[in-house]
Amino acid sequence: MPGPLDGIRIVDVSEVISGPLVSMILADQGADVVKVEPPKNGEESRQLANYRAGMSALYVNCNHGKRSIGINLKDEAGLHLLYELIRKADVFVQNWRPDAAERLRVGEADLRAINPRLIYASIAGFGFSGPYADRRGYDPIFQSLTGWVTAQLNPEVPIPDLVRNAVVDKATSYALAQGITAALYARERGASGQHVKISMLDAGIAFFWPDGMLRHTLIGDDVSNLVVPGERYQLMPTSDGRIVMWASTAAQMQASLLAVGRKDLADAPHQQGKAMIQAHSQAERAAAVRDGLAAMTTEQAYAALVEHEVPAAPVLTHPEVLTDPQLTHNDCFIEAEHPVYGKYRRVRAPVRFSSTVAGPSKSPSLYGEDTDSILDELGIAPDKRRELKESGTVK
Repeated sequence: MPGPLDGIRIVDVSEVISGPLVSMILADQGADVVKVEPPKNGEESRQLANYRAGMSALYVNCNHGKRSIGINLKDEAGLHLLYELIRKADVFVQNWRPDAAERLRVGEADLRAINPRLIYASIAGFGFSGPYADRRGYDPIFQSLTGWVTAQLNPEVPIPDLVRNAVVDKATSYALAQGITAALYARERGASGQHVKISMLDAGIAFFWPDGMLRHTLIGDDVSNLVVPGERYQLMPTSDGRIVMWASTAAQMQASLLAVGRKDLADAPHQQGKAMIQAHSQAERAAAVRDGLAAMTTEQAYAALVEHEVPAAPVLTHPEVLTDPQLTHNDCFIEAEHPVYGKYRRVRAPVRFSSTVAGPSKSPSLYGEDTDSILDELGIAPDKRRELKESGTVK
């Protein structure tokens, strides 16, 4: 069955994560994505870590569901091929540095002259103007500037640390995918094509803000209850490892004491009602739970916390994630085999639709794998196609 974005054509010239993940999200929802890759080796992430037979794991994870064509956009004939793709496109996605698109003659004004209804989507690192706009930016840089690093504090080792994956890249992708669909919806209601812009810096702070900046939301000196949820993000030691628990309600706080066999403390007057939030009550309760869990194995602690309805989870290794009962029940993982780059695994799109249910999107294409079919759609005759390939204009 076609997905909800069936009939939408996207031309994607972006690279690595922030842009490619945008168009993959939309491909998973039924859009036809044509990935235009640079000449010779294709998109940069094809050659990055965990590489086999012409495909890297990072490329696989950000590019399934797309068709690939290699076009040299610095060649006049190649540029005009892109223009022909734009004539029938709904969306164009790029994540080049500011002004790069204009230098290549594929800026918004260039493409809008060809297709006025086009949704032109741009990703910048720091912004499209301003003191940092011309700098090169990467995920750890944006984490540092938007508060993420400061928030990664383990009380036992009070040194700030990075989130060790591209959290800002991915926040950018999900925000822009939603922005593109909003622009498409507005166009269906009569609005014109428009330029949808996002910077990774803006996405990083917006994604961090709701809970990460609670202490800086209400302005003034009269704010009470300065507890921040992030302070409960702690790994609790067990006798053979660690476990995560979250006790945020009065019932859960008392249940955490019962889980570690401290009914005596759970029944104490100072662990009832408003008295529970007093500093000495909180400290005594935290120490009792920590000591109790430390005397139990992770398996015992997990079972006891679940039995008493305290939100908890063991710290799964990555192989254990792949076999977790709930994740496998949810069909989160897809395994397939490609005839060239072999067996691979990917995660299923998290958004599920009840009516417009699209099947799993196709495997990521090899570099230039779909060039002929795309040129066919553009009406390029076989002899002209051969000429374009021989000249290096297309792959």
